Amino acid sequence: MEIASKLHIVDWVILSVTLIFIVAYGTYVTSKNANVTDYIKGGNDTKWWTIGLSVMATQASAITFLSTPGQAFHSGMGFVQFYFGLPIAMVIICVVFIPIYHKLKVYTAYEFLEGRFDLKTRSLAAILFLVQRGLAAGITIFAPAIILSAVLGWDLLTLNIIIGFLVIIYTVSGGTKAVNVTQKQQMIIIFIGMLIAFFMIMSQLPENITFTNALEIAGASNKMEVLDFSFDLSNRYTVWTGILGGTFLMLSYFGTDQSQVQRYLSGKSVRESQLGLIFNGLLKVPMQFFILLIGVMVFVFYQFNPAPLNFNPTANEEVVKTKYAQEYKDLEAKHIDIENTKKAIFADGFQVSEKEKIQELNKADLALKEKSKAIIDKIDEENTLDKIESNDKDYVFIHFILNNLPRGLIGLLLAVILSAAMSSTASELNALASTTAMDLYKRNVKGNKSEEHFVKASKWFTLAWGIIAISVACIANLFDNLIQLVNIIGSIFYGNVLGIFLLAFFIKFVKGNAVFIAALITQTIIIGVYILDWLPYLWLNLLGCVLVMSIAIIIQTILPKKTNLKLSEV
Repeated sequence: MEIASKLHIVDWVILSVTLIFIVAYGTYVTSKNANVTDYIKGGNDTKWWTIGLSVMATQASAITFLSTPGQAFHSGMGFVQFYFGLPIAMVIICVVFIPIYHKLKVYTAYEFLEGRFDLKTRSLAAILFLVQRGLAAGITIFAPAIILSAVLGWDLLTLNIIIGFLVIIYTVSGGTKAVNVTQKQQMIIIFIGMLIAFFMIMSQLPENITFTNALEIAGASNKMEVLDFSFDLSNRYTVWTGILGGTFLMLSYFGTDQSQVQRYLSGKSVRESQLGLIFNGLLKVPMQFFILLIGVMVFVFYQFNPAPLNFNPTANEEVVKTKYAQEYKDLEAKHIDIENTKKAIFADGFQVSEKEKIQELNKADLALKEKSKAIIDKIDEENTLDKIESNDKDYVFIHFILNNLPRGLIGLLLAVILSAAMSSTASELNALASTTAMDLYKRNVKGNKSEEHFVKASKWFTLAWGIIAISVACIANLFDNLIQLVNIIGSIFYGNVLGIFLLAFFIKFVKGNAVFIAALITQTIIIGVYILDWLPYLWLNLLGCVLVMSIAIIIQTILPKKTNLKLSEV
């Protein structure tokens, strides 16, 4: 049975109406932007709750709702530690960053760097942002395209183009205000959809399995281990990586990434911007915890219901066409035996004495999954035409939605994921265009240009970046996990940019040339460290920040004051 046939007319109506409403509403209410302030800063009249929801929607892309439940399904609740640094970062940004940005009345975060250092440092920071955010924008389009390719059977190229241009329509038309006003609607849809998903999962568990029983069952498989205080650098998610690495990543993202800075620069006042970020800081960690909990409950659901050996439908379809079909079928048979054994154990709830047996079964099942992935990888190596991904984390939640939710709710959950994709992508395109227009184009264009000229330029840059993002999406392949891929891209660049800003704020004797040279050296080192896999990616933020600050201070100390390097000498 084709997946597309599981969609009822009600699902199509809900999905279509939601997407059309978002695009039409964003275009209609913000179509008249007379000047750059209206287009880029939303007229500086945004209320705190709109800022908070917009900031949250910008970060909560489709990847959040596609990958996070799958992350929890496979690895448990530990991923929530990644967000432990967020509240700390929100407080620091409210105290340090926001007052300075508002006082200087900047359009972009990087505009501040020219006044503090020089034009080349501003341009370098802007370019680093454009590179990493341009790549990330492509991934945020690619993620929901995977979903719809499974649902509709359409090719990824077509879907990438459709999703990208839906976002481009209202983002080009309305700028920052269009992004802000549509993100409020999108977050409402997202909150409603995820709550319904959670209660639907619980309603489909056996009658004798309460929420407490479900948590016990998850705990027996080590899915409820939230906190890890170990100092093992090979472990990506611990309390320390969350508080230290996470704080630096969130400081970089919310404090220096224009896609976020632009959200609160549109605030009516410093207080409105600060309240918006505090609102985000208070709500974001519980929201991520809840989304992970949904993934854990999906895991519990599949303790009582059949689950595929691999959740990637494309991989399963390809295996049966190859010489490995029988070997894969044997693995599936053993997987079913393990499932039936666990189902019998959990039939009367969970007993503490059964934990060791459950973990042995889980270990055996994990070994089967690894063997199945090895087979899929072999097929991928032999198939030179199409990429076949053995990793199935990003398919877990969509598999549950399509196979277990009633009519109407499938359409609603698909609308949730697509709304998240559109909100995040819109913010990214809006920020990419603003940075290009204000930090590169306006700063270097000759002659006096009108406000209307720069509004038009911003719209053309939005369209251009939209096309670039679609292009990136068209050549993207799944990494280990989509949500990790976006965070890895950010971690490679964010620490360096954050260090530049911290030097600007606090180390007054360091000048532009020293910072510029240090930033180039640091970025080279960070890329090398990542390629050589010397550190978990979350630590790259801290390393990049410390490196650029240390190197800049050393260079400034040894440079003769009267013979400071010129740009042509760098």
